[in-house]
Amino acid sequence: MALSRGLRCCQRIFSWIPVVIISSVALWSYYAYVFELCFFTLSSTLEMVSYLTVFHVCFVMFCWTYWKAIFTPPSSPSKKFQLSYNDKERYEMEERPDVQKQILVDISKKLPIFTRAASGAIRFCDRCQVIKPDRCHHCSVCEMCVLKMDHHCPWVNNCIGFSNYKFFLLFLCYSILYCVFIASTAFQYFLKYWVEDLPSGHAKFHVLFLVFVALMFFVSLMFLFGYHCWLVSKNRSTLEAFSAPLFQNGPDKNGFNVGFHRNLRQVFGNDRRLWFVPVFTSLGDGHYFPVRSVSESQNPLLGNEENWEEDEGGTDEEEGTDGPDDPSVTIEMDS
Repeated sequence: MALSRGLRCCQRIFSWIPVVIISSVALWSYYAYVFELCFFTLSSTLEMVSYLTVFHVCFVMFCWTYWKAIFTPPSSPSKKFQLSYNDKERYEMEERPDVQKQILVDISKKLPIFTRAASGAIRFCDRCQVIKPDRCHHCSVCEMCVLKMDHHCPWVNNCIGFSNYKFFLLFLCYSILYCVFIASTAFQYFLKYWVEDLPSGHAKFHVLFLVFVALMFFVSLMFLFGYHCWLVSKNRSTLEAFSAPLFQNGPDKNGFNVGFHRNLRQVFGNDRRLWFVPVFTSLGDGHYFPVRSVSESQNPLLGNEENWEEDEGGTDEEEGTDGPDDPSVTIEMDS
């Protein structure tokens, strides 16, 4: 037991190494740009002030989004998706797999669940003892079920899912902007140091290395950011891109694709003024999403939100959202 705890502690410590690396590079880039480039290399005061102003805006947004991506905890399924005491006892005491599947089917009739496991059964997490909502998966690193799980990112030491996917996208966006600004403004001085038009000194190494690092991160981040922009446009997670979600009628990689603009609003919200601000604006609560192939008339649960609520002695009530863009409303798209 003590050995297991020690290993888990070491694992948690080592998991912060990528974050420390990124943070160290960011702090060094701040020193190299502000002091070595702006203060010790630039000769024009106007140029220095303009560079420093824009740089600090990019640096603040980069740090803000990175902080939010790291420290926003992933959301887990609510109590409505947990088995009640009686259901849990009945499920655990039953030894026949077919009967266990039927128990989960009966319980899930009160829940807006459309996806299934590969066997066709209701998706159930034995570790967390919860019925998995659509797009929810168990993260073995975080040791929890994560709503709309995308992937576990070691560079932020966090699981990217419903609660912080917007922050992760903005972090990629502002990281690219940060790299582009550094490379574009420092490149002329990079050339001057390279051909020795400027005297060699301690600033030369920092400016040369700063441009190399900015370009290297820019190239790698562009591929990752472009891939996630494509995922958002199709309303898919990374896991769903590799393995299409399975519905009652079979797998459908476009099952949650409800159109480009609606897909964007699911992640960034309805208020476009807040799209590029790292505050949570995603629609819904991560438990249910519009399904392209099922209409409201085919599932009366979607027509009456009260039917989703499971009576647990009045201790667990969950509020829904209203309006035409409510992700709890399932729509049918024209093919």
